[in-house]
Amino acid sequence: MTEASDIWTGPLSPVAEGGLVRPRIGIGGISIESSTFSPHISGDEAFTERRGDVLIGYYPFMEEGSELREAADWVPLLQARSLPGGAVARETYERLKAEILDGIRGQGPFDAFYFDIHGAMSVVGLVDAEGDLGTAVRDALGPDVLVSTSMDLHGNVSRTLLDVSDLITCYRMAPHEDHWNTKQRAVHNLLERLRSDVGSDVDARRPYKAWLPVPVLLPGEKTSTRIEPARTIYAEVPVAEARDGVIDSSIWVGYAWADEPRCQAVVVTIGDDVEAIREETERLGRLYWDARDDFAFVADALPLAESIDAALAANATSDARPYVISDSGDNPTAGGAGDVSWTLGQLLERPEFADGSVSVVHASIFDAAAVAQAVAAGVGATVSLEVGGRVDAGPSGPVAITGEVLSITDGDADAGTQVVVKSGGVHAIITERRKPFHHIGDFTQLGIDPRACDIVFVKIGYLEPELYALTTGAVEGERWKLALTPGGVDQDLLRLGHSHLAPGVFPFDRSGTPALRAIVTRRTAEGIEDL
Repeated sequence: MTEASDIWTGPLSPVAEGGLVRPRIGIGGISIESSTFSPHISGDEAFTERRGDVLIGYYPFMEEGSELREAADWVPLLQARSLPGGAVARETYERLKAEILDGIRGQGPFDAFYFDIHGAMSVVGLVDAEGDLGTAVRDALGPDVLVSTSMDLHGNVSRTLLDVSDLITCYRMAPHEDHWNTKQRAVHNLLERLRSDVGSDVDARRPYKAWLPVPVLLPGEKTSTRIEPARTIYAEVPVAEARDGVIDSSIWVGYAWADEPRCQAVVVTIGDDVEAIREETERLGRLYWDARDDFAFVADALPLAESIDAALAANATSDARPYVISDSGDNPTAGGAGDVSWTLGQLLERPEFADGSVSVVHASIFDAAAVAQAVAAGVGATVSLEVGGRVDAGPSGPVAITGEVLSITDGDADAGTQVVVKSGGVHAIITERRKPFHHIGDFTQLGIDPRACDIVFVKIGYLEPELYALTTGAVEGERWKLALTPGGVDQDLLRLGHSHLAPGVFPFDRSGTPALRAIVTRRTAEGIEDL
């Protein structure tokens, strides 16, 4: 598997004669992953907005006195970041976009710009949100400013986004343990180009880009770099990057839960050797295409009832705890609304959990009204609640639960107030606002030790490292099932109803074989140059 250490950027090269000793570089972007199959709308409340010193301090590699911090005059404008969700409200997007553009016009000019985005933002009324934002940023910056873009590997690289970026890169690990390294690499590559010996020839600083859409669209849970074939394919990325004349190479999986023409895998390699970047892009693209039928879920993917049966059977013959089940269809870190209550309803109906002899945790459902009722009743009280299904009704709508309020926890930055309601052996975690549960501490702060529970259900796809560590037995990850549950990020893509993808995208269309020929391009003073 590709390790973060494999893609360490290393120290900056000295400033060459003719390079920029201390360039002026702006920072801005909008980052969110948006499911167009979720009824959730991401408004102002969804975004954490960082500006000025708070924004520059957000990047650990830009701490005071660090080499990258001292290599430029940084002008941090606005970077707005949200938990994945539904499409962004148009007024929210336009407000954030306008602030970034006003900052560019008011605080420029710049020598370069660091464009920090996700790549899978959908906005109500737009079909290529990052292309729209990138075009506006490029127009405000002017043609001579060098732009370096960093992205999630589940983002989408349209031709429009490619053309406004001079350098572009993405994560190489899923889960994204290299996210800071990737952002650092994007900044490092940008500074390297600015420090190069090209005199006043701006065009010479711009590398060539080889861009290859690969007509495959798969969920992240089938493309984890922990397992084959993604493990081997992504191990080839630093090999491509190491070739003479190559600066960077990236493979984007694309975002499976948006229905837009740009949603598919893409390979981009950048560098100064046209043939080298073309060859490496096409080589990686063929590896990805040839493996399209080999991608499999990172865990056993089963219907919910079968996942529960497997957990009960495993626990009957082992003292190891817990057994983890991913409630994958409503995963808020992939764009699910986070309040589909169907799984909770199924748990409450299981007779094995009724008498409390089996301890089950479900994390989580956000429902401010249900939380308020539980808080009003107080710890120890018995409450009857209608939970979830208010944003995404799913197949069940709100689910009735009667149980004891075990705990009330205030003050979580993401979730707000959280309550735990126990019904039989089922411990339902209900939050005031949307929150993913990725860490042991997310549970223990509520009075729940997941390591002491029989079964833990969490709205997630592939498990983040701390949860994954819980599942390790004699076989790595053996105490884990990925339940194929309903929601806005349903793992069964074919039942979602995509209708706007580009022609020939696998697995929606299995009829053709693409040519897999990369387009080599770069921006010049005269415009876009394709070779």
